[in-house]
Amino acid sequence: MFEYQGVKISWLGHDSFRIKNGKTIIIDPFKIRPIPDKADVLLISHEHFDHLSLDDIKRVSSDQTTIVTIPACKKELSSMKVKEVKAVKPGDKLALGDITLEAVPAYNLNKFREPGKPFHPKEDGKVGFIVSVKGVRIYHAGDTDPIPEMKGFKADIALLPMHYGTIVGSESDAVKFKQLATCPVQILKPE
Repeated sequence: MFEYQGVKISWLGHDSFRIKNGKTIIIDPFKIRPIPDKADVLLISHEHFDHLSLDDIKRVSSDQTTIVTIPACKKELSSMKVKEVKAVKPGDKLALGDITLEAVPAYNLNKFREPGKPFHPKEDGKVGFIVSVKGVRIYHAGDTDPIPEMKGFKADIALLPMHYGTIVGSESDAVKFKQLATCPVQILKPE
């Protein structure tokens, strides 16, 4: 657990995080260990199974949870027993009480499923999120490479995907992220 200005952030595994400060925000739950919290706000960056995991979403949501995701996920989530499901696209801003969200682009530039076909194409509208809680801005990248838009992101904390170099993230990508960052960056590696 990491704490910054009273906001507590926990890594839950893979690309999943919990942010707490009065409200609980959970992002991209996948194969997470049991936790006592239910999400007030649940953010799903895109439709791939390791971000849109219905079993994990059921474990961390309740009838009071608002899910924010992209249109490609909305239909699959429509059967969930939650307060509501809201769809966003890159560039959208949303206020949920004292939490504000900005959907930002997330896509690949150099990781391909086959020549010319990125794993996460820009035109698909997959997102990362900038979450503002109590004046603290937290960027969760979703699945993305270091992209030009990052130069314009303002954040106090960045939560970046490092999937051991498979689809998103490698040590050289971590260095590129650090060069693009407008705040201090500490690169952590698995122990």
